[in-house]
Amino acid sequence: MSKAPRAVRLDASSIEAEPMPRETGIAILPESEPFDPVEPAAVPVKPRRGFSWGSLFVAGLSAFLTLSIGVWAERTITSLMNESPVLGYAALAAAAVALLALVVMLGRVLRDILRERRVEALRLRATEVLAGGSLDQAKDIAGELRRLYASRPETAKGRAELEDSLPQLFAARDVLTVAERSLMAPLDAAAQVQIALAARRVSLVTAVSPRALIDVVFVLVACARLLRAIAGIYAGRPGALGLLRLARQVLGHLVVTGGIAAGDALVQQVVGQGLAARLSAKLGEGVLNGLLTARIGLAALAVCRPLPFVEAQPPTLSDVASDLASWRGGAASD
Repeated sequence: MSKAPRAVRLDASSIEAEPMPRETGIAILPESEPFDPVEPAAVPVKPRRGFSWGSLFVAGLSAFLTLSIGVWAERTITSLMNESPVLGYAALAAAAVALLALVVMLGRVLRDILRERRVEALRLRATEVLAGGSLDQAKDIAGELRRLYASRPETAKGRAELEDSLPQLFAARDVLTVAERSLMAPLDAAAQVQIALAARRVSLVTAVSPRALIDVVFVLVACARLLRAIAGIYAGRPGALGLLRLARQVLGHLVVTGGIAAGDALVQQVVGQGLAARLSAKLGEGVLNGLLTARIGLAALAVCRPLPFVEAQPPTLSDVASDLASWRGGAASD
């Protein structure tokens, strides 16, 4: 109930003292909030081993095969020189061309491996900065990201936005957040499009193919193409050896994260809708192959991305393969 308005005189003697509120047992204290929010702890990364018997075996076998091929080529050229100098010089020229091509191929393989290690080291450094790094370290990472994508025309706008925003940022996490928003967001969108297309393609082809061998071959080829496409989006297309190394990293990521199985939420959604009961076994197999392809693509995205997820949420199966269930459901109703 509100009080009625009344007029009062301005002298202190005429001002009626307001009654003090009765004391209660409740005390209201001001809330104190921390100035800096607590950042989530980074996921620990397993350190690399310095020595590996497998690497030593590969190095020794490669050296042995190189010496064997060199001795065989030298004897072949010498024999042809003794029989006919023309054939000898032709063989020498062919060997020189093959050697030049081999050097170029090895140079590209070495470039791909160094680039992948650079991306891996950049992601590890960014994870450490998120766990508790300085502003200078975060700005160094942002500078390396700009240099990494300096030759990509589609990242020109994002690089300019990042460069303009850096002087106005005073926290390491804010620097990485702006770098993710400016450079990683468009690349993430392109990678998700590639994953969704590969999942649909695999699901459709394996659903209509008559042979299991065709399914296996097509899934392997589609996964290899998907790995190359995602690697090309983030760090450049790898060669044959680079693709094998990337596949090993993706499989390792799947084993560590337990991601071999399809996502629980999406599988429960598929089974809950009675899709398995309405579709034939071949169509259901196509759905599962598409989900597995999408899961491999998401693992490749996590491996090839030069930054951990700072502000953005990691994409899930529902983001890239949720339409598989609706598409199969529409096929069943037809």
